Amino acid sequence: AHDSCQIARHFIIGKVYNCRWILERATRDHAMRVDVARLKKNSLQMAEILSQLASCSDLDTLRGLEGKAASFYFDVFDELILQNKEHFYFQNRSRRPPQDNVNALLSFAYTLLANDCAAALESVGLDSYVGFLHRDRPGRASLALDLMEELRGVYADRFVISLINNREILPKQFEQKENG
Repeated sequence: AHDSCQIARHFIIGKVYNCRWILERATRDHAMRVDVARLKKNSLQMAEILSQLASCSDLDTLRGLEGKAASFYFDVFDELILQNKEHFYFQNRSRRPPQDNVNALLSFAYTLLANDCAAALESVGLDSYVGFLHRDRPGRASLALDLMEELRGVYADRFVISLINNREILPKQFEQKENG
């Protein structure tokens, strides 16, 4: 269990570091368009979590720290959206089903990333269903989900933000059903 936690810890440190980098980059690149003080405050809180992660040796504590870091990150995620705010806004992370356009895009990007990670693992002979952070469940590629943790922000989240901010995806390309 200790070895499992050590491996999982590295995935989470990568994830928090990369998400923090995204917030820092937004304050640098878009200082006139984002709430710099709010982004910096949350980034600093994520930095404190990174220092706690470095010595974490318990899987449940690790998951708790990851959850705290994710809440600081997603708390300011809407600041990263600079275009079409009336149609592309982010209040909180929702899935199964996603409740808005941004969550739909994030879920789609995460699915693509998980499939790419599973394919990469299997192409080098690793079993993508045996994970360290994500618990093994029938039909769930746990190791692929572990591997994608540190890639979520830099690949999926930045991709979604770029699609929206560059107006490459438009509100008319979404279908909203009566049940949300």
